[in-house]
Amino acid sequence: MARLSHFNSPFLLGFDDLEQTLDRVSKSSGGYPPYNIERVSDDDIRISLAVAGFDKDQLSVAIEDTQLVIRGRQVDDPSRKFLHRGIAARQFRKSFVLAEGIEIVGAELDNGLLHVNIKRPIVETQTRTIEIKSAPAHQQPVLRPIDIESEEKAL
Repeated sequence: MARLSHFNSPFLLGFDDLEQTLDRVSKSSGGYPPYNIERVSDDDIRISLAVAGFDKDQLSVAIEDTQLVIRGRQVDDPSRKFLHRGIAARQFRKSFVLAEGIEIVGAELDNGLLHVNIKRPIVETQTRTIEIKSAPAHQQPVLRPIDIESEEKAL
């Protein structure tokens, strides 16, 4: 069965990369660790992940291509003997897609929560008028490929 795309409308041109990014993120997103995303002000956002049991050295925050990637890796201490183990000690990778212009301001670990602070620029809308040229009715535009070798020899 073919997958339906939300970007197959003829009015959405050039969104192929965005669709691929959304597909990649939807496949990799899991429930661990739990997180919140909150708007702190009009242009500030904070992502908070519950990472109880992780030290600062066991966490990494990076920007890879157009994604914010947060990783955690705990190492089990073999000398510890648990009678019951209800707190997971596992690695994780959490990805968030970043829009163009988003800036990661910083990250801090506080009482088992990793806070990543994000600055979102206020985008001003731009309007541009495109000139419409008229061509003679009897003349059809001729589209032909450019021969690069012929162009180089002419120079």
